[in-house]
Amino acid sequence: MDATKLERAVQALDHAQLVVAATGAGMSKESGVPTFREAQEGLWARYNPEELASPHGFRRDPARVWGWYNYRRGIVARSSPHAGHEALAKLEKLVPQVAVVTQNIDGYHREAGSSTVLELHGNINRFKCFEHDHPVDIEIPLATGDGPVEPPRCPRCGSHVRPDVVWFGEMLPPGVFERAESLARSCDVMLVVGTSGFVYPAAALPLAARVGGATLIEVNTQPSQLTEVMDIFLQGPAGDVLSALVAGLAARRSGSGHA
Repeated sequence: MDATKLERAVQALDHAQLVVAATGAGMSKESGVPTFREAQEGLWARYNPEELASPHGFRRDPARVWGWYNYRRGIVARSSPHAGHEALAKLEKLVPQVAVVTQNIDGYHREAGSSTVLELHGNINRFKCFEHDHPVDIEIPLATGDGPVEPPRCPRCGSHVRPDVVWFGEMLPPGVFERAESLARSCDVMLVVGTSGFVYPAAALPLAARVGGATLIEVNTQPSQLTEVMDIFLQGPAGDVLSALVAGLAARRSGSGHA
């Protein structure tokens, strides 16, 4: 980790009133949740996403899609937030306002203690009915395999229950991106963590923050599609880098030293 860049990032955070952390699949990967977009190991390498993450695929074979998502829920349940998630929650004690905008559907940011979390793509542990979007609050047993499982029915209308996540061809939850974009335009620092920069509209948020005059800090194991527009690129795992950032800021505030 580049100590000079880390110190610049700590200085930027030290002057910030509002920090937005925009997190992507790399954040979840550090918790052991596989990403979709890595050809060698991602879940999309084994399955056609149009069959497993689209309204068309669910309508054609609801048991296969429901079983696969139950399997993914099991992966999420057996994993947990890592030090990076916890660092973003701790940042709330050091900065007046911190908001997390995430593409991830695992719920780890809230579990780690972040209080303002905008889930652009939904949450795998929430459910709704397929036909009318009725919220469905039921206990779903976790599956150990990814074979077909017949989904339950909505108690209100009888439609199949589906995960409350955004599938291909679907709109984001109403108002969520608009709020995220507003926060991006008004923030002083944006932390862009573990994202490839390929997925829109989420990838547009750093550009909105840049227009608003924010300092852009990327935390990633490898350069992304967004690296060239960043002010500071901190290379390394999110757990390590975010922990170092927060520790450096805490030390700066206490007067005990620098990052």
